[in-house]
Amino acid sequence: MVMPATHVLCDRENGFAVVRLNRPEVLNALNVNLMAQLVDTLESLDQDDTIRCIVVTGSEKAFAAGADIKEMAGATSIEMLTRDQFARWDRIRKIKKPIIAAVSGFALGGGCELAMACDMIVASESARFGQPEITLGVIPGAGGTQRLTRAVGKAKAMELVLKGNMINAEEALRLGLINKVVPVESLIEEAKSWAREIAAQPPIAVRLAKESVLKALDTTIEAGLEFERKNFYLLFSSEDQKEGMNAFIEKRKPDWKGR
Repeated sequence: MVMPATHVLCDRENGFAVVRLNRPEVLNALNVNLMAQLVDTLESLDQDDTIRCIVVTGSEKAFAAGADIKEMAGATSIEMLTRDQFARWDRIRKIKKPIIAAVSGFALGGGCELAMACDMIVASESARFGQPEITLGVIPGAGGTQRLTRAVGKAKAMELVLKGNMINAEEALRLGLINKVVPVESLIEEAKSWAREIAAQPPIAVRLAKESVLKALDTTIEAGLEFERKNFYLLFSSEDQKEGMNAFIEKRKPDWKGR
């Protein structure tokens, strides 16, 4: 039996992990094996109590240049339905720990969708974002039309999806698609710095904060406020809430236990 190549590399550091897409010969095109390995890695890290934040990155040339077109070009609609390759993307959305995308070079099609599926995006000055699927006779299928519209608004999303053009990192920042732009050589260290800062926060509160922010994207303001309020109340059953508030009163640094 031929084992699939290692398309995902993972390095664990103190409190966080860096996950690197590893198909440089095809600019990290997202084939079935890569996505399977990526989701398995993210779910494994999500279950590891020593990991509190995750960074996902690619190479300097490409975060991910898109889906692997060769895998799809000859498929029928029934084959695509049966393959259900986007089911793995739904599993990414269920990861409880914060995920930071560190994007350099191309983040196009599925690569842009993967970056948007993460919780925050730090980009290098060389980053290029886009949804060029229209030029292949299809549309984004891994959340591009939905997440892009929520991030940048209807008009700009229509432009990017219907014209298939790219935007650079500075425009992506101006539109609210990403969080920060840094020099190429600083990208990974910047993303690690963000990960360290988040990993230093109380993990249960971080988890519920992430859940609450994501809820705002798919519900009414009334339902979202109720969800937020219940999560707020729930944290008063945690040891970390008692530690955090007592540390504030006693003017000392809190010691988070994650329970």
